[in-house]
Amino acid sequence: MVLTTNNNCAIAQGDSKAIVIETKQLCRHFGQGDTLVKALSNANLTINRGEFTAIIGPSGSGKSTLLQLIGGLDTPSSGEVLLDNRHISQMTGTELSDFRRDHIGFIFQAYNLIPVLSAKENIEYIMLLQGISPAERNKRVKQILHAVGLEGLENRRPAELSGGQQQRVAVARAMVSKPSIILADEPTANLDSKTGADLLEMMKTLNEEQNMTFVFSTHDPKIMERARRIIRLVDGCIVDDERRD
Repeated sequence: MVLTTNNNCAIAQGDSKAIVIETKQLCRHFGQGDTLVKALSNANLTINRGEFTAIIGPSGSGKSTLLQLIGGLDTPSSGEVLLDNRHISQMTGTELSDFRRDHIGFIFQAYNLIPVLSAKENIEYIMLLQGISPAERNKRVKQILHAVGLEGLENRRPAELSGGQQQRVAVARAMVSKPSIILADEPTANLDSKTGADLLEMMKTLNEEQNMTFVFSTHDPKIMERARRIIRLVDGCIVDDERRD
């Protein structure tokens, strides 16, 4: 790990090997004048393929903001985000949407399931947009339902599932299309400790077996224990970057 200082913020410089996520002087500010809030300031970061990374820090430190900027869900005030060496700021709206669809899996604290669709339909929705054949979709859904322990519940709608089961559907949906990057914002916050631990073990296994890159925004000690890298934010600045490889 190497830390440099820029504008009173500690900046983490990562390994240049197999980089899938890179941010350069990334900033996100809200408001102006006396109401200016610097949610993220001068974040320089690289994340390599296959890393299992936790972004931590107190509430309001910029964790979710950083994750949303990486995923192209928000626009930076300044700076750049590169995913697989592509500048997402240079993509058109359609190009960015297609890139997210094909390369990024999102797991949200609020699940974000489509209420009128069954668990199976929610899981296969991204693959449907990708044009994957019905036979392949059915095969993958069957495999992922087994992996997340939801066999027999595939025809239930979100309202008919517990919070833990809904989060399992969200995890399955994020991973079934085999994206190269999984971005997870407080994925265990609404789960009991056992359900959260089981999901983390499943994600850890997929990370190790399929080399998926996981980036978590979290307060959860269970995620921190399993992460091979911890990035700490304070007041919108990266102040520490610990690798455990």
